[in-house]
Amino acid sequence: MERFKNKTVIVTGSASGIGRGVAQRFSQEGANVVLCDLDETRLREVTAELPEERTLAVRCNVARYDKVEELVRDAVRRFGRLDVMVNNAGVASEGAAAIVALDDWEKTISVDLSGVFYGCRAALPELLNTKGCIVNTASVSGLGADWAMCAYNAAKGGVVNLTRSIALDYGGKGVRCNAVCPSLTRTGMTIDMLEDKTLVTRFMERLPLGRVAEPGDIAAVVAFLASDDARFINGVNLPVDGGVTASNGQPAMG
Repeated sequence: MERFKNKTVIVTGSASGIGRGVAQRFSQEGANVVLCDLDETRLREVTAELPEERTLAVRCNVARYDKVEELVRDAVRRFGRLDVMVNNAGVASEGAAAIVALDDWEKTISVDLSGVFYGCRAALPELLNTKGCIVNTASVSGLGADWAMCAYNAAKGGVVNLTRSIALDYGGKGVRCNAVCPSLTRTGMTIDMLEDKTLVTRFMERLPLGRVAEPGDIAAVVAFLASDDARFINGVNLPVDGGVTASNGQPAMG
C-alpha cells in the first residue's frame, strides 16, 4: 500500500518513540519523509533505516519559530512540496501548580504547545497549495487531567483546542487538521513508568485492552488521519488509548 507515494511528510520528534514509528510508517507507504529532532545521534539512526532518496533529516528546535520555518523551507527545497505536517515533538514534566518548577512549565509549554502551533503556522502556506493536512500528537492528558502534571495537561489541552481551531479556520480552504490522543505508550519517555510494576498494574486496571500501546499502534492511526481514507474527518481529537477514555473514572465493580 502506497497511499503517500510522491507526497512529502514532515514528522517532528522523529528520532525516537511515536515519532520514529510515524516516520517509518509514512516511508513504508511511499512518502518522502522529513525527519526532525534535536537528538542528532538517534536522528542518524532513523535516517539510515529509510530510503536515502526519499529521506531528509533536519536538526530542529520546534520551540523556535524561525527554525520551524527553516524546516519547512528545507522540505520544500528538497522535495518540491509539503502534503502532511505531523507535529509530534514533545516533552513531559511533573508537578502540581504550586510546586512545578517554572523552567519545567516554560519548557513544556514551549515545546508541547507552542511547538505545535509553530509547526501548523509554518506549514499552512504550503499545505494550502497542496490541499494537505495536519496531524498533531495530543494526549488523553489533553482530554482529561492527570494528578501532578499541570504543565503537560495544560499543553496537551491546548493542542486539543488548537486542533479544533485550525480545523474550523482552514477546513473550508482544503486543509484538514486532526490529532491523536494516545494513552501510555512504550517509548523512551515512559521506560521508567513501565519498569514500575505497581504503576503498570494500576494502569492495567484502566486499560480494557490489557496492554500499553506500541509506537506502531499510534503511527497507523496518524497515517489513516493523513490519508484520503479520512478525507471527511476534520477537527477530531481521536483517542488511541485502548479504551481508557471509555471509562467514567469509577472503579470496576465486578
